[in-house]
Amino acid sequence: MSESTRAAAAAALDALIPRLRTVCGPDGVLTDTSRRRVYESDGLTYHRALPGVVVLPTTGGQVADVLRACSEHGVPFVPRGAGTGLSAGALPHTEGVLVVTSRMRRIIEIDLENECAVVEPGVANLDITRAAAPHGYYYAPDPSSQHVCSVGGNVAENSGGAHCLKYGFTVNHVRGLDVVTPAGDLVRLGGRSPNAHGYDLIGAFVGSEGTLGIATRITVGLTRSPQKTVTLLSAFHSMDAGGRAVSDIIAAGVLPSAVEMMDALAIEAAEEAVACDYPEGAAAVLIVELDGPAAEVDAQLAEVERLCHGAGSFETRTAVDDQERARIWKGRKSAFAAVGRISPAYIVQDGVVPRTALPDVLRAIAALSASSGISVANVFHAGDGNLHPLVLFDDKEPGAGARAEVVSGAILDLCIQHGGSITGEHGVGVDKVCTMPRMYGPDDLETFDLLRRAFDPAGIANPDKLLPTPRLCGEQSGVRKGAHPLVESGQAELF
Repeated sequence: MSESTRAAAAAALDALIPRLRTVCGPDGVLTDTSRRRVYESDGLTYHRALPGVVVLPTTGGQVADVLRACSEHGVPFVPRGAGTGLSAGALPHTEGVLVVTSRMRRIIEIDLENECAVVEPGVANLDITRAAAPHGYYYAPDPSSQHVCSVGGNVAENSGGAHCLKYGFTVNHVRGLDVVTPAGDLVRLGGRSPNAHGYDLIGAFVGSEGTLGIATRITVGLTRSPQKTVTLLSAFHSMDAGGRAVSDIIAAGVLPSAVEMMDALAIEAAEEAVACDYPEGAAAVLIVELDGPAAEVDAQLAEVERLCHGAGSFETRTAVDDQERARIWKGRKSAFAAVGRISPAYIVQDGVVPRTALPDVLRAIAALSASSGISVANVFHAGDGNLHPLVLFDDKEPGAGARAEVVSGAILDLCIQHGGSITGEHGVGVDKVCTMPRMYGPDDLETFDLLRRAFDPAGIANPDKLLPTPRLCGEQSGVRKGAHPLVESGQAELF
């Protein structure tokens, strides 16, 4: 952005601030640098930007007024929930408005007759389950940050979690949305029934990372609490053996609610952090959770134990109560943070491969780690092939971060080469926007762009996220007419 363009953008933002104060009140608009700095990154702190101004609306009407004002002044806006995202999807715009929904935290209704809940976007994911549990229900999507992440953020990123193998992602549970469009119009999509007719606009909105507008009221389906839940931990002498057990379980027709795997390095980190007491000498552990009618769970448990043993498991434990279940899950749920104890810095990668490709990809990651000298810990949702390799490096060592980025990118290449995806549940955001052309062709990206501009012709909704732009990647968006000038001059790469 040129100096004159930047100055014009700053002037437009300054002109907007009095109107924002009228809408949200003086305490709902943050212009002080120290208070804005709190919001300069989401969970992926590698990317930082000081927001031009921060607003904290308390109602859907205020969100509509804020976005209408942004539209009229041509000022970009960025939605933000709890800020736990891992793709810099909520990275602020330095000349824009950061719309934070943390003050919209009401659970409006638990509707048992229709088995759904109506909530505001700032409600924490786990709070829905807490409200529904006394009635025998829960909210199924469970990202690892579910105690703090917001439902609005889950909608933006189409969040999953350990149990999405059986119960699906956020998009499978959203029935209705009140949405403020980038022009400031308040519209309603869907309702309380599970299957709305017509075009699947909810499906288009969920996972759009704030590029199509902001959800201000969300209706989600509730799931009946299972009669019985059993958690099993099985240890193996190799990742291959653990991977074989996963394939055998699924091939046998058993559908666990969760199948998680950790390798030796991840186990070491978890042991050091929380003393989870996983079997000594394990090169891989598999956590399998089964739920449903008691008789069905008992039958599936016997089958899973048999299959794990057949794949080479040398020790299997079955939790008999909630305390033991929590102990088994403790190591898995602490794994990401625990890696910080064995490495000064690390990159959390998120990619997907077909389940049948897991052994090949894991061997390739191990070879990549060995050849580069960069350690990689593997923690992942094995049941649906959603990998979360943790690429470890010392950020005080010159060049180490760049080398780790190369390994991290190479892992994504492996996912694509094996027919997988560049993201499973963390989203694209800023972090992977330049990777999109590796997975999608020009026609695909152009179609995405057409959809985005149908909602946001002015391009003010969370710009520079999700879809690559010439400024970001040297990749030309929209209709293509020959090579981009930066590519022709050798100053940018299209990949």
